[in-house]
Amino acid sequence: MGILLARLTNRVTQRHIEHLRPVPPRTAPPLVRQVYRQLAREFGLLAPPITLHAAAPPVLGACWLMLREALLCDGPVDRNTREAVAAAVSLANRCPYCVEVHSSALRGLLRGPDSAAVADDRISEIAEPRLREIAAFFRHGGDVPPVSTARLDPTELAHLIGVAVLFHYLNRMVNVFVAPSPLPAVPSPALGAVRWLAALMMGRLARRGGAPGRQLDLLPPADPPPDLSWARPAPTLHSAFARAYGAIDGAAESAVPSSVRRLLPELLAGPRALTDPGEVEAALDGLPVRDRSAGRLALTIAFFSYRVTDSMVASYRRYDPADRRLLELAAWASLTAARVAGPGLHSAWHNPTSA
Repeated sequence: MGILLARLTNRVTQRHIEHLRPVPPRTAPPLVRQVYRQLAREFGLLAPPITLHAAAPPVLGACWLMLREALLCDGPVDRNTREAVAAAVSLANRCPYCVEVHSSALRGLLRGPDSAAVADDRISEIAEPRLREIAAFFRHGGDVPPVSTARLDPTELAHLIGVAVLFHYLNRMVNVFVAPSPLPAVPSPALGAVRWLAALMMGRLARRGGAPGRQLDLLPPADPPPDLSWARPAPTLHSAFARAYGAIDGAAESAVPSSVRRLLPELLAGPRALTDPGEVEAALDGLPVRDRSAGRLALTIAFFSYRVTDSMVASYRRYDPADRRLLELAAWASLTAARVAGPGLHSAWHNPTSA
């Protein structure tokens, strides 16, 4: 049923992708076809936030492994809570597409006012205390400390941080490469009916689940970096994210200028973190002129992905027109920013007074 639904919706959903040419299943290379089959079977749709990665097969594999292990597979945290975290992080990152998709899944799962409170960014109005505290914590990046109701054991916390890191990554990619809404353009009176149908479909798909670890061999094993220590209590999740990090870092070695690969981590780690889009140009001053279009795009994706413009993408393409290179640069910038969230959330959960 999932593969049939994916085939029926593929032509429409792939039109949501911008700046990149979709890769059709029939002409896709082997790794891409394998991910497409798994995505159709386990997610139910060839979802544009995943298929947009198809121009760089290892990066597609990385995105799918993170999504599958953090959000889709059976695990220690119920799917309601994971969808609430996905929507909350998407609200924080101003990603309307992901807010709509994961709010729809949550509405289909919960069928009550709490799902609407998440979708409308009224998280403080969620009635169920544990869900409210977890959603608020991730909506505000750990700045709202959890209280006793939201107790999580180490494995549960690892899985929820995995969802958050995944969506800090995906939101950036979607803001750049996917249209603002997954819903068809309809008159306002019909929007409620469209959202009801979306909730019905997404809720059904979200109940599927799957066995963890089955797809790990899509990518080779990789040594986990220190900033992945939050995932150690969940070994399969830990391995999946290590492989994904390794694949995207490996792609960046040839796709991203070395000057940019040095600059972005320095900005994310130090006191120079950008807080206003106007600061991007000043941050580029130390880069060689030939690297500045790549640097401008990478920094904007990392700090202000909702502000990426067509002209930024076009400027980068004048130096490197290939879809694969554009995708690899964007994936590296998105993941480099997303990785910072993992240790920060882990620390804030265990040290709420410092939040």
